[in-house]
Amino acid sequence: MKKQSLLFLLPVLFAFLALQGWGFAYKAGVTLSCLLIILLTHKSNLKKPSDTWFIILAFIFSIIGDWFLSNKGDSFMMFAAGIGLYFIAHGGYLAYALSNGKFNLPFIAVVLFAYLVFFFWVLWPVIEEPILLFATLIYLLISCFSLGASVNLKNPPLVKWSYFIGIALILFSDTIISFKEFTTYQELNFLILPTYYAAHMVITYSLVEKLND
Repeated sequence: MKKQSLLFLLPVLFAFLALQGWGFAYKAGVTLSCLLIILLTHKSNLKKPSDTWFIILAFIFSIIGDWFLSNKGDSFMMFAAGIGLYFIAHGGYLAYALSNGKFNLPFIAVVLFAYLVFFFWVLWPVIEEPILLFATLIYLLISCFSLGASVNLKNPPLVKWSYFIGIALILFSDTIISFKEFTTYQELNFLILPTYYAAHMVITYSLVEKLND
C-alpha cells in the first residue's frame, strides 16, 4: 500500500494545477492518474473479468464528458453529449455497486424524494428545452440510484464508506453544476471542481483498499 500511497500525490498535484487554471490536460490528469493507480494495483488480474473494470470505464467516460463540457461554449449539443457521457459513467458506478451489494430502497426513496422536489421546484421552471429537461431528469435518477446502491456495499467499512463518500461527492458536485448552468445562484461554484477531484481520489482509494485486502 505504501507505493500506492505515494502515487496518490499525482492526482493531488494535478488537481492543484487544474485549480490554478492550467487547463483541461491537468483536469483530465486527475482522473488519468487515478486510473494509473487502479491499473497498477490491479495489474495481476488485468486479463480476468473484474468489477474493477466498471470503475475504469466510468473514469474513462468521465474524462471524455469533461472534455465536452469544458469546450461546450454555447453549444447545446456539446452540453448534452457531456451529460450523456456522465450518465454512462454513473452506469459504471452503479454496476460496480450492484456487483458488490444491492439497492438500499429506503435510502433511495429519501434521496429520490429530495432530488425530485429539487428537480420540479428548481429546474423544471427554468429549463426550456424538452430534451435537456428529460436528459437532466434521467441523469438525476441514475445518480440517486448510484448513491443508493453505494450505501449497501458488502465490503469492509473502509472500502464501503470511502466509495459511498466518493459517489456522494460526485452527486454534490453535479448539484452545484445544475445551479450554475440553470439558475442565478452561483455562490457555490468554487466547490464544483474540488469536490469532483476529491470524488475520484476517494473512489480510487476505496478500490485500492479492496484490491489489497
